[in-house]
Amino acid sequence: MPRPQRCRRIGCYPDHWRFIPEDGEPGEDIVLSLDEYETIRLMDREGLTQEQCARQMGVARTTVTAIYDSARRKLARFLTDGLTLRIGGGSYSLSDDKNKMNIEQKGIDQMRIAVTYENGEIYQHFGHTQQFKIYDVMDGQIVLTEIVDTNGSGHGALAGFLKSGQVDALICGGIGMGARNALAEAGIALYPGCSGSADEAAAALAAGKLSYDPDAHCDHHHGEEGHSCGHHEHGEGEHCGHHQHGEDGHCGHHQHGEDGHCGHHQHGEDGCCHHEQH
Repeated sequence: MPRPQRCRRIGCYPDHWRFIPEDGEPGEDIVLSLDEYETIRLMDREGLTQEQCARQMGVARTTVTAIYDSARRKLARFLTDGLTLRIGGGSYSLSDDKNKMNIEQKGIDQMRIAVTYENGEIYQHFGHTQQFKIYDVMDGQIVLTEIVDTNGSGHGALAGFLKSGQVDALICGGIGMGARNALAEAGIALYPGCSGSADEAAAALAAGKLSYDPDAHCDHHHGEEGHSCGHHEHGEGEHCGHHQHGEDGHCGHHQHGEDGHCGHHQHGEDGCCHHEQH
């Protein structure tokens, strides 16, 4: 039996997840894993040595050398052959150094909801969110709330911030594709296209009755009354068929374990994410 890979520490999720050639038809996907991406970021962008990179990622220098060489070969193919580059997967854990949300651990049987927040309302632009309101839910009822300031901006940083806080689901207004990819990688169920009262939206999700627009993007859509955002309106008992929701308001497309991680990713006891590249 092969030895399991040692978990590689990454500092943040990327803001951009897919790159395609501007001219001609894009070729096959090349998948750059998040640990490969991290070696490129640390050494080629930040100027760290291999030894410094290895120390920051928590692995041996020989491991960093192998990861870096693999990443460079993939980048060379992407640039010279006109292929599509996609980032995702790998064996990694997200460092808490920059992403830590100072909030109590949630209970084993609790669901944690985050809402983009400004003056009691759902803030409409995820990437510029300065505060989240956090709601802990048990048996369909909100049992605890807290407002937290974000530690940075950018889709990847905010997704990492939510993951560090054991958030299971996010309610927001408009949201771009990069943020959607980051949240999916973090295993956080997404409920976009909402507007109005943050408290009312969280209570509706806790009860499994939230109206939302799964196709909402950051393009200044504004909703009608309630919590819908514009062109896809879902009634109280009517959810979008692309997302299947249980009575507890969880999205069936994301299977969450007791720790709130996405069941599509396999997490070890140390929080390391292991998943296959497709």
